[in-house]
Amino acid sequence: MITVRDLAKHYRVHERAPGMANALRSLFHRKYKTVRAVDGVSFEIGAGERVGFLGPNGAGKTTTLKVLSGLLHPTGGEVRVDGHIPQTRERAFLEKITLVMGQKQQLIWDLPPAETFELNRAIYGVSPADFRETISELTTLLELEELVKKPTRELSLGERMKCELAAALVHRPRVLFLDEPTIGLDVSMQVVIRDFIKRYNERWNATLILTSHYMDDVAALCPRVIVIDKGKLSFDGSLTDLVQRIRPEKRVVLRFDRAVSASEVEMFGKVVERTELSATLQVAQDAVREAVSGALARLPVADLTVESPPLEEVMSELFARSRSEREASA
Repeated sequence: MITVRDLAKHYRVHERAPGMANALRSLFHRKYKTVRAVDGVSFEIGAGERVGFLGPNGAGKTTTLKVLSGLLHPTGGEVRVDGHIPQTRERAFLEKITLVMGQKQQLIWDLPPAETFELNRAIYGVSPADFRETISELTTLLELEELVKKPTRELSLGERMKCELAAALVHRPRVLFLDEPTIGLDVSMQVVIRDFIKRYNERWNATLILTSHYMDDVAALCPRVIVIDKGKLSFDGSLTDLVQRIRPEKRVVLRFDRAVSASEVEMFGKVVERTELSATLQVAQDAVREAVSGALARLPVADLTVESPPLEEVMSELFARSRSEREASA
């Protein structure tokens, strides 16, 4: 469904030092530098896949999504979405995709969301019958019954985000580019949005690329992740493989009936976090069984869980390794 070959997007950026003299000087003699927002990225995504597109701030995630949706022209490389070249912005291509950005909105501020839905219906040429069916389904799934008739300015952030998603899906797109769709939402609303996106993907076999700094979004929605850093590809594979590659150890979380000293806990693994009544241990995978059985036999364990390391730590370690490798090669 999506093919990207050696994608590059470079910008020529004007640089000047602060101060009035430098501002005047830059009117006649300007210095420029080339910013490589995306620099030689390649990947393929099949129909119906849900893929997390991850990286630190400034990695090139949003730039890539804008190229894939046709908003930006690439500096180099080849990009195709369901056989279309995005920057040509053919009508057939635009009818298949949608781009939702958590920090941008298309809802008309002083009008109810229902007016934006109707506007999008007219823009995409959706028949009234199909429109009614789609809106009825989206309204039920997102619980919009009481929201679509209120002016947008009266809605909360979470309510607006639900309406934004509905507006973006009026034409039933088969490719979804979602850029931070849950940014700023509370935990319960994040769960609602995630559940809806997953149901839409399964209902229409839609291809999904998701960028998010909330790792819970990625873990819940994306079996596969593509990671970029400083415009270059760092990882492309399953989320499980990424965790195994970067942090193969496990976390054993213990809770106790009584206070336990640090020396009693340290014999079972590296202590990551500890209080008198709890401890989190870092244990190699092949030593988990021994650590768990030993803790149960020797400590007053009230509760025990075995977990993978937090995804935030995995991503931070991956970025640190990528930077070290680039510096070493340079």
